[in-house]
Amino acid sequence: MRLQGKTALVTGGASGFGAGIVRKFVTEGARVAIADINAQSAEAFASELGDQVFAVGVDVSKNDSVVAMSELVLERFGGLDILINNAGVTHLPTALEEVSEEEFDRVLAINVKSVYLTARHFVPVMKQNGSGAILNVASTAGVSPRPRLNWYNCSKGWMITATKTMAVELAPAGIRVNAINPVAGETPLLKSFMGEDTPEIRTKFLSTIPLGRFSTPEDMGNAACFLCSDEAAMITGVAMEVDGGRCI
Repeated sequence: MRLQGKTALVTGGASGFGAGIVRKFVTEGARVAIADINAQSAEAFASELGDQVFAVGVDVSKNDSVVAMSELVLERFGGLDILINNAGVTHLPTALEEVSEEEFDRVLAINVKSVYLTARHFVPVMKQNGSGAILNVASTAGVSPRPRLNWYNCSKGWMITATKTMAVELAPAGIRVNAINPVAGETPLLKSFMGEDTPEIRTKFLSTIPLGRFSTPEDMGNAACFLCSDEAAMITGVAMEVDGGRCI
């Protein structure tokens, strides 16, 4: 029960890596708010997990929506110990000059602007409490970029840099900020990363991962739990690769 008594918010928490983090946190004793643009899925997932979980619909790229989410979460929890910025999207594998402006704006709004917005509305609360843990779910794409995912790569590189600069600035306030860098996994975004989901493409992709498998939601939950627990009290500003050796 490493998170006993802690409160946590997980954006994009209704599926994929976010859902893995939610399940692990609940198992470890945390009370969790599942925030997702798909409010219906978030509600259904929350109903599986019991009274220590509740769902909230949010568009993390919109300030008004993040404000409404923060008000609900702070009302229900009376504060917040752990913030997980997990919500993210990608564009399909495309030559960088052919990605539409609409796709570019969407990737940057959800992957980048959301971190700024959640910081605006939750960091003051953590500062007041003198403690807190923020975890940004970045990607190996921000460390070892793949061709044709250019602007997605850039958004995750930004997230890694944001993690480090947030960690430096917020350390005196008792707030730790870390990131995890998963390799592609069995999530709704997998097909988008690969462009096409075929056995041949999967085999080619897996050949670049020394441990020979995709990341799982459970992998992300375990890493997130450690970094957000008191066991990691001396760890801040790291971007932990949870990638089976992909970035070696």
